[in-house]
Amino acid sequence: MCGIVAAVSTRNIVSILVQGLQRLEYRGYDSCGVAVHAASLMPTAGAGLQRARSTARVAELMQQIQTEHLEGGTGIAHTRWATHGAPAVHNAHPHFSHGPGADAAARPGRVALVHNGIIENHDELRAALQAKGYVFASQTDTEVIAHLVDSLYDGDIFTALQTAVQQLHGAYALAVFHKDEPHRVVGARAGSPLILGVGAEHGEAFLASDAMALAGVTDQIVYLEEGDLVDIQLGKYWVLDKARQPVTRAVKTVHAHSGAAELGPYRHYMQKEIFEQPRAIADTLEGIQAIVPELFGPEAARVFDQIDNVLILACGTSYYSGCTAKYWLEAIAKIPTQVEVASEYRYRESVPNPRTLIVTISQSGETADTLAALRHAQSLGMPHSLTICNVATSAMVRECELAYITRAGVEIGVASTKAFTTQLAGLFLLTLALAKVRGQLSPEAEELHLKAMRHLPAALTAVLALEPQIISWAEDFASKENALFLGRGLHYPIALEGALKLKEITYIHAEAYPAGELKHGPLALVTSAMPVVTVAPNDALLEKLKSNMQEVRARGGVLYVLADDDTRIHSSEGVHVIRMPENYGALSPLLHVVPLQLLAYHTACARGTDVDKPRNLAKSVTVE
Repeated sequence: MCGIVAAVSTRNIVSILVQGLQRLEYRGYDSCGVAVHAASLMPTAGAGLQRARSTARVAELMQQIQTEHLEGGTGIAHTRWATHGAPAVHNAHPHFSHGPGADAAARPGRVALVHNGIIENHDELRAALQAKGYVFASQTDTEVIAHLVDSLYDGDIFTALQTAVQQLHGAYALAVFHKDEPHRVVGARAGSPLILGVGAEHGEAFLASDAMALAGVTDQIVYLEEGDLVDIQLGKYWVLDKARQPVTRAVKTVHAHSGAAELGPYRHYMQKEIFEQPRAIADTLEGIQAIVPELFGPEAARVFDQIDNVLILACGTSYYSGCTAKYWLEAIAKIPTQVEVASEYRYRESVPNPRTLIVTISQSGETADTLAALRHAQSLGMPHSLTICNVATSAMVRECELAYITRAGVEIGVASTKAFTTQLAGLFLLTLALAKVRGQLSPEAEELHLKAMRHLPAALTAVLALEPQIISWAEDFASKENALFLGRGLHYPIALEGALKLKEITYIHAEAYPAGELKHGPLALVTSAMPVVTVAPNDALLEKLKSNMQEVRARGGVLYVLADDDTRIHSSEGVHVIRMPENYGALSPLLHVVPLQLLAYHTACARGTDVDKPRNLAKSVTVE
């Protein structure tokens, strides 16, 4: 959540900060702001800390900055997803500390600070700082840090930050500067992502939540590790590790193409990303000629030999991809599999098994709950871990023993689409690899599965051609306030994902159930005003599903059915059928989810909601 950009330079850095915010806006858009040290460019009398903040979007903030002539070579910027305090200007970052005293607000700002994360002991710190005379202007936990740093400042902002973070309990990525040090920004990370960018000219150095924020500015990136502190100045920087020892972190060339964040001919990023799925799947499966454990890392064969069960940890959409994988892993690889909501797993008593393969699934690789669950599992004595992740440089990849990097590319839309289908592709590969190691995959079956995977991009393209029919469904859904999604077996998680997509971007209340559970309660909700979406592939459960559909029709419910071509389900009064181009067997979930993505998208368009930035949500959930 929240996006941070900071810079030290000899040129006016404001436009770069704002451009970075625009690329990070998917992390949160409740408010945004920029602060600069004016004296970093113009060492004139009285030039000090200046800022502009807004509850509008970043584009409007830029207009405000131009009106106020905000300029500086040292600056920090922030786009917010609200945790503590409502989305209001006084709660927007950057936060200033003006020092203690009732009249402090009338004095120039001394400390400017931005923060991503949650400080769990902010109430105790707030009380201690109020006792010292600090007056709080916001309801945020972040302002506590600003005042804390100010209270500890004794001529060196880096020393003050080092002391301050020792008192913080929770998660944070921080960027801070002080009025007395105009060419210096310091930062820290614990539980929230922060990277360092090394500029090629102007003595520049940068901090950001994501390398994409610096696309076109620098491709020289240092990935800061858990507990690191960083000090950036003109032409130089220092990093201390969590033991407060100087450390050298590798500088990596990262091509975070800004073009990936451009819309092109599409109305929204979500639409663009839905239509990128054939390419994303092709890229994710590129070069795979055979199923071998080494697809997941050089140690994979050894690890796979040592495990006898799988535990999947994930959140949100990634959790549903894990639920789908459970069916594959148990049916094809014959390996017992559990799927846990990451935010719940670490807070309950569980029975560890050292022969468990922990599988984490995350688009960003920075999801706080999933990282915490992984660390918890490892602390219980389960050393073997593997991640399915879209960001090769993420904390998740660094902390897992094995990894499969999906190649979805940058996903901007908050509602995940191509990340989900590429996760499924990676999980299916994992299923086949484990099946082969366990003697459950014949050469003939392997070849058939490889052939099916190679055909996926073409099959997805054919499914995307159904868009005009989906739009007609969306027109019906736009006026509804409730919807029910049904699936059975392998497609129950797909029904869950379809309901989630609809909730996220249309604000229609939607639930998903295994179709066999319909008569155990949910049928009471069914009326003609509650559309029922049914995922109906031609599989072993089809006839059972048809019976469930009749139960809906008998109560006046209106059915919207995604049917394989050979299911013999036809449109009639109260039954709307879209036929899928082909029956895709075990890989059918990758195809059936796409019409549900399109349904949510076009319903949102019809309702006029903000598709890419749905209310109350953000892309990378880096706080608990």
